[in-house]
Amino acid sequence: MLNHGVTRRCWTLGAAALGVGLLHPHAAAQNEGAVKPYAGPIFDAHLHYNVEAFEAYPLNDVLARMQRAGVRAVLANSRPNEGTKALASARAARTQAGVTVVPLVRLYRNRADYQGWPNDPSILAMVQDELKQGTDAGPYRGLGEFHLYDSQAADGPVAKQLMRLARDQRLVVLAHCDDVAIDKLMGHAPGVTIIWAHTGIGGVPLSRVRAMLEQHPSLYGELSYRPGLMDATGRLAAPWRAAMMAHGKRFMVGSDTWVNARWDQYEALMAEARRWLGDLPPDVARQIAWGNAATLFELKTP
Repeated sequence: MLNHGVTRRCWTLGAAALGVGLLHPHAAAQNEGAVKPYAGPIFDAHLHYNVEAFEAYPLNDVLARMQRAGVRAVLANSRPNEGTKALASARAARTQAGVTVVPLVRLYRNRADYQGWPNDPSILAMVQDELKQGTDAGPYRGLGEFHLYDSQAADGPVAKQLMRLARDQRLVVLAHCDDVAIDKLMGHAPGVTIIWAHTGIGGVPLSRVRAMLEQHPSLYGELSYRPGLMDATGRLAAPWRAAMMAHGKRFMVGSDTWVNARWDQYEALMAEARRWLGDLPPDVARQIAWGNAATLFELKTP
């Protein structure tokens, strides 16, 4: 069982949300001198526009941040879903920024839903209603991000129903959970496509991550907040480089703007990703930064 607070990520994120993990400026400058950062388009596969951000970061502002960061598409999911629908409705601003919004239905109306959703029939009804409505950017393409703080919650009746719904309607699932829960979710709906938020909470061992990718062909790993991804110099850690070379078609880049501080850091977060992507061959870097998510959601190359 995982003992995590509802308002925290599944490892110590208080400091991380305020920027810990971003490369020290001197190390960044030194690293950039040695390795050319990735310069192509990015598909942000983990973006929230939550209610707390509405006033502080208006739509034009967040889209401008994406544009400056070279982000050309986002996998948008928000608490409540009005945040995603607002991004989808901002057609003129999205066009100007050159950003495509791929909407997901989030399972949360409020913070109380973070833990109770696997057993709450009203969540299933809400999801079904949202799927019928769609958005101004088109139909919803998936479900999530959702959290499973206790792996056993993946066996909840609503969790099972939603996984089967996702598989049957060809919806992608964005799941924040451990490896045990991933196995359970896949077991409820074999063949369902899951993007594993953070590629495992709390730092699931990389050997286990690689085994999971081999076991589940429709599993992808999103890399925001991933412990051990970079070494002390800000370079892509050697074991992760090896994993990406072996599974280059299975990883994605994300920002996880779950708190407002992440919007303040948005361009720096994407610049950090560009630095470690620069440690990969150009074709692999582009695959992870853009190609995998773009292929999954059938987007054209910008």
